[in-house]
Amino acid sequence: MYRLQRPVFFLFLMVLAPAAFAQAAQPASPAPAVAASTPAPGAQQSAQLPTVRVRSDEVNVVFTVVDRDGKFVRDMKQDQFHILDNHLPPQKILDFRAQTDLPLYVGLLIDSSNSIRDRFQFEKDAASEFLYEIIRPKSDAAFVLAFDEQWDLTQDFTGNLDKLRSGVMGIQAGGGTALWDAVYYACREKLMKEPARNAVRRAIILVSDGEDNISRVYRDEAVDMAQRAEVVIFAISTNLMGGHTKGDENLKLLAEATGGRAFFPVQMDEVATAFRDIQEELRSQYSVSYRAENFVANGAFRPIQITTDKKFKVRAKKGYFVPQQSQAQ
Repeated sequence: MYRLQRPVFFLFLMVLAPAAFAQAAQPASPAPAVAASTPAPGAQQSAQLPTVRVRSDEVNVVFTVVDRDGKFVRDMKQDQFHILDNHLPPQKILDFRAQTDLPLYVGLLIDSSNSIRDRFQFEKDAASEFLYEIIRPKSDAAFVLAFDEQWDLTQDFTGNLDKLRSGVMGIQAGGGTALWDAVYYACREKLMKEPARNAVRRAIILVSDGEDNISRVYRDEAVDMAQRAEVVIFAISTNLMGGHTKGDENLKLLAEATGGRAFFPVQMDEVATAFRDIQEELRSQYSVSYRAENFVANGAFRPIQITTDKKFKVRAKKGYFVPQQSQAQ
């Protein structure tokens, strides 16, 4: 809308009419850019997401190294690793370091379906203790999500340990199991969208028997979303009946596809041990950043392979999705 100053005298207006019309032909000065373009809080957060999550040709990979006894190896150098990105060595290594202090964004996903009712309280106690041990309130954040036939965010992202504990303890056992829906939501709507000023690790701790009987999302879609969100999944099986189940296979697939690890406790006290092992692994990882060779923003999946001396084993994500050209700009 254009603004014209009201004249004090009609005669004065008549005299200056040509100038007034000339002025009216020119647009008024626009409002300050910040005020004109400031979105609502929710929209502002969404607008920031591409700068946080969309990768260019710079690739970041977090990985773990263990020896033949499964013990973590923390003192290796860059030249001891061989990296292949889409079957080619990186164009350039930009950064390499041990990331024992890298901030953590953690999603704790707890299966609250009827299938785990018998050991539910013990698992909640172990999960609560885990969050107390792993989360550093000043640098880390976590959320708690329960799921049966639908997901329930009992505590959103926070570094407040008391709130996280309340979020865990308030979970009630319920109906069916929508595992894939829960994983998909946690990756897409929480971990992928939570902005970070600097590099962080995004992880899901999944406590479940791995069975799914009601999800609208397929297993492959959940795995795909976890890889897109660059989330590492650590799974703890609640199947204490012994024997290999389809649920165990699901948990193993999720973990291996994202560079995580699946645990299959036989006794109840081994659940707490699994949480302690995850805690140690999250503080014992390496990080490498590199510029990929022949990188094309075409939305394709690029496999990653990191190897080292044969006496060591490297655990890393299987690969990553590059953005489409319009996303990369």
